[in-house]
Amino acid sequence: MKRPELLSPAGNPEKLKLALAYGADAVYGGVSHFSLRIRSGKEFTYESFEEAVKYTHALGKKIYVTINGFPFNAQLALLEKHILKMAAMKPDAFIMATPGVVRLSRTLAPQIPVHLSTQANVLNYLDAQVYWDLGVKRIVAAREIGLKDLAGIKEKLPDLELEAFVHGSMCFAYSGRCLISSVQSGRVPNRGSCANDCRFPYTLYAKNEETDTLFRLEEDETGTHVMNAKDLNLALHVEEIIQSGVVDALKIEGRTKSPYYVATTARAYRMAIEDALAGAFEPKRYEEELNTTKNRGFSDGYLVHRPFEKHHTQNLETSIMEGSLQVFGLVDEGGETFHAKDTVKPEEWYEVILPWNAPLPEACENDIGQICTEEGRVMLRFAKIQTHNGKVLEAVHSGNTQAVKLPCALPAFSFLRR
Repeated sequence: MKRPELLSPAGNPEKLKLALAYGADAVYGGVSHFSLRIRSGKEFTYESFEEAVKYTHALGKKIYVTINGFPFNAQLALLEKHILKMAAMKPDAFIMATPGVVRLSRTLAPQIPVHLSTQANVLNYLDAQVYWDLGVKRIVAAREIGLKDLAGIKEKLPDLELEAFVHGSMCFAYSGRCLISSVQSGRVPNRGSCANDCRFPYTLYAKNEETDTLFRLEEDETGTHVMNAKDLNLALHVEEIIQSGVVDALKIEGRTKSPYYVATTARAYRMAIEDALAGAFEPKRYEEELNTTKNRGFSDGYLVHRPFEKHHTQNLETSIMEGSLQVFGLVDEGGETFHAKDTVKPEEWYEVILPWNAPLPEACENDIGQICTEEGRVMLRFAKIQTHNGKVLEAVHSGNTQAVKLPCALPAFSFLRR
């Protein structure tokens, strides 16, 4: 079986480093200009993104630039400058959504491969052929497509790379064709500033036009989430996807997700890929890991089942569900300290989640605390909470920006959870 590339979101420098540390082969992100990642993209400047390219390449991995917005005529001159500026950083590809922008990129920066965004909604080999003729190297398939149709594209265009989303938020509308956010708050989804209005609770009314009577349709006192799509989760189908032989890259969505989400999804799908290739696929293992992240409930989308076969893709009760575990800390790059993400107290045990292929830490115990391994799990207990400058605290909270000492060094970017 062919090993697919695992592609993770990089909303800012920290998330980029976490994705790469936890098993991603490549990351995608961008600055705010012409990107559907406007909110998260603001955390990258041109300068920090150039550093991100260098950091990624130093690890022997790839980074793709999102330039997948939909520009107006007045923005085209700025777009040309942006393409040239990003091309000078030598990323591994541009992700673009419209034929005109693709052609412009191929003219201005022919040395940078182009990947076609899922926003282009490619569902068949006729459309794929058009973009292939324009010079597109890879197509990020529409979320509504199935493996059989991807196989049909691959049969006609065997050298065209195909990328499929396997995890993350799903849009209430067809591949983002939604105007709710624009109507309610002036934030345009296809310009990267969607407010996720489909996740809000709504109260429904029915009006009798003859009597002008208004009836409230009530499910409970908080209203109902009538448009809230469950999150995509194809971890249980990774082996099947790989065996199909038609998907070159597995993509994780997460433009505004937490650092823990970025790390955990990369780690879970890395495990699933490696296990599938080794003939040791364990669906429950990946399911349990992904359930530790916040989500809106999970659905396996449309890649392995057709849309008309689905009757459970909406979460009508809540816009978010807590994960099965809570994150309490993130270990700093130096490995000697961590920063709190929730209240950390002495004499309580926390599980340590290590980056992909990180060595197990040696057991230790001292006046700061204890680290040990129990049944394959790395566990940590603090005897006292002491900051890097020696101050002892009763507990440390997420709002405290001070680095806190660990009993012994842990691999950079490890998480504490319980």
